[in-house]
Amino acid sequence: MTATDPAMTALAQSWCALSLLHGQIETRIEKALQSAHDLSVREYSLLDVLSRQHSGPGGHLQMKQVADAVVLSQSATTRLVARLEDRGLLTRYICDTDRRGIYTDVTEAGQALLTAARPTNDGALREALDEAARDPELAPLVRAVEELKVPA
Repeated sequence: MTATDPAMTALAQSWCALSLLHGQIETRIEKALQSAHDLSVREYSLLDVLSRQHSGPGGHLQMKQVADAVVLSQSATTRLVARLEDRGLLTRYICDTDRRGIYTDVTEAGQALLTAARPTNDGALREALDEAARDPELAPLVRAVEELKVPA
């Protein structure tokens, strides 16, 4: 295959369409969360991921797992955790069984903010998908997103 191969060009165009859809969705959600809750998309995602942890074996996520889940580097995730901790939305503490491990939990204030922000996030997502579905180039991607079966 060469750089001018039609199959590669089509693949690149498809990738651009996917990137465009992601950008449009993230921009819509970011504006909605910022204006209604003073929360960024990344902050919301981090609170959401951490709120799904549980007590017991394997219940708490390591920082690398959290970073992977919110699609940030480990250092960027650590800085984000620190900012949310400063706002009283998260707490950090040393793991009882491994003194090298640090756990991060959502505080009551963080959980309340997440609960209030979830309908805003979901509504903005729905609006962004509905708008993108009207674009013939993005409509197949919207259908693919809507048809995904993600394990609970």
